[in-house]
Amino acid sequence: MYARIAGTGSYLPEHILTNAALAERVDTSDEWIASRTGIRQRHLAADNEATSDMALKAAERALVAAETTADEVDLIIVATTTPDQSFPSTACTVQDKLGLHGFPAFDVQAVCAGFVYALSVADAMIKSGAARCAVVIGAERLSNLLNWEDRTTCVLFGDGAGAVVLKASSEPGILASKLRADGRYRDILKAPGHLKQGQIEGSPWIYMDGGAVFKFAVRALADVAKETLEAAGIDQADVDWLVPHQANLRIIESTAKHLHLSMDKVIVTVDKHGNTSAASIPLALDEGVRSGRIKRGQTVLLEGIGGGFAWGSVLFKY
Repeated sequence: MYARIAGTGSYLPEHILTNAALAERVDTSDEWIASRTGIRQRHLAADNEATSDMALKAAERALVAAETTADEVDLIIVATTTPDQSFPSTACTVQDKLGLHGFPAFDVQAVCAGFVYALSVADAMIKSGAARCAVVIGAERLSNLLNWEDRTTCVLFGDGAGAVVLKASSEPGILASKLRADGRYRDILKAPGHLKQGQIEGSPWIYMDGGAVFKFAVRALADVAKETLEAAGIDQADVDWLVPHQANLRIIESTAKHLHLSMDKVIVTVDKHGNTSAASIPLALDEGVRSGRIKRGQTVLLEGIGGGFAWGSVLFKY
């Protein structure tokens, strides 16, 4: 039994904040941002647009692409670090908005690695027989965590959501996955604020040591990708597409180089929406599918790394 991706979907908020417009708010420039990150713009959620709203739209589009009705779904997993509220989970909210009830729905929090974590969990549940049709979503409203006076972080992040429908199948689907974490690095990338007695204790803003993240990320992503390929018995040369976490073009290029993959085999969308954390991989995957580049039968490698550090990789036949 395999878990196979039957359809993909994505959603980006209507409001676009370009580098030029951002430069009017903070001391930066389009050239400075683009040359260091590859980002040209990012999407920002409307005031009344919650993480669950974006997740719902991505899920609905994935269901249409999969030619699947909502009543076939028996598992929802949402990867997010920006839930609507402390609890209940954003997944339960999405389940209700889809008009469904009675089956497992829960969130996974692994920041930018959240989608590969969630996809791996759904894969295991389908292979065990615990589910037959899962909606796996990555959704983030990171603009809630941005200090618009900190140019080291506010230029990097955006809002959005991506989703896949994962179904039980006798045909090859997800071939292998590897997940890793190392809490010793938890202070390099974090948003430490938390609620205490009705007040926020600690900084509510994203903090990142960019140089340290870059140094760790390139090697960690390359290593976990190789481990995933080895587990599946697939050679690097047989990978048709790499769909990486869209954090920084330099990290994407360096990782591809370590894997001996041409950038012609890499789906890049970071220029269009910046770093959307758990949403970035499914956003890029949906772009690759809908543009006609990723085709049925091809071998696709996903990988992502986020605060924790938490990182991982998933290899599948589309």
